[in-house]
Amino acid sequence: MTFNAFLMSLCLFVSSNSFAVEKSLLRIGVQAAGTLEWELAAIQNDPQLNTSDFQLELLPVANAEAGKIALQSGAVDMIVSDWIWVSSLRATGADFTFYPYSNTSGALVVAENSPIRSINDLKGKRLGIAGGELDKNWILLQALAQKESLDLNASVEKTFGAPPLINEQLKQERVDAILTFWHFAARLEAQGYRQIIDGRGILKGLGITENVPSIGYVFKQSWGIAHQAALNSFLKATKLAKSRLCTSDSDWQKIIPLTKAEDLPTQTILRQRYCEGAIEQWGDKEQQAAARIYSLLRTLTNNRLTGTSETLQAGTFWTQP
Repeated sequence: MTFNAFLMSLCLFVSSNSFAVEKSLLRIGVQAAGTLEWELAAIQNDPQLNTSDFQLELLPVANAEAGKIALQSGAVDMIVSDWIWVSSLRATGADFTFYPYSNTSGALVVAENSPIRSINDLKGKRLGIAGGELDKNWILLQALAQKESLDLNASVEKTFGAPPLINEQLKQERVDAILTFWHFAARLEAQGYRQIIDGRGILKGLGITENVPSIGYVFKQSWGIAHQAALNSFLKATKLAKSRLCTSDSDWQKIIPLTKAEDLPTQTILRQRYCEGAIEQWGDKEQQAAARIYSLLRTLTNNRLTGTSETLQAGTFWTQP
């Protein structure tokens, strides 16, 4: 090899390695069997989506609380969580921010032959609730019931627990209805169970017609600014990945093992509900609606869910610089 050829090879080696070094690493905390895993797998499976601007490192977290701890400790750069939590952190001086991921929310589900047809029919019944007393859907369902002069908290026998446990309670007829997260509700629907109302329906009943995302990507605002190009590329890739999972059967087939759904009816309803959660609009109207939801939740929980801040904190929603 001539000296010039060697020099050219060296330059190419240095150039390619410098490029690799500049590629931003995005460390994302991912819950097992969560829908975020579907989109990230779709990105990694598609060279057109897995761009040169970022490199994904997926770090497993046991549950939502573990993800929050990992984010706050700096073990991950990003998780999927809710904007109420983000606002409460910003009220303490933290700079976390939120970008919408999904509009899909929980649902009230009963057996197909259940006499329960409306919220009023819950009176005197046994209700299983995924999460705890401060679950947002539970709080908002109570608010909707109050509009019809029904005190749900006093008139139902409540059972709180993790979503899989709550699903089993309904299957074993230990409760008459459950309020659970959307993908657990979808699995029941595939088995013949019936949905009474979902999170969107609850909000509409409370006078909020805008589609406000329940969960989104949460990361430090300062980190987002420092990694703006990579972050923007990633967010664009996630939208394209969701679109392809909803429009391309071949792309959907690749991630079916991640859904842990072995039968076609469950796979079909999971895909349907997942795709219904696509963010079609996210602007001032939706963010103003989120502020109204915040005020409602603050009043209903006496600050226990939102923290002491009277209003949704500025900067809660990520605005690209």
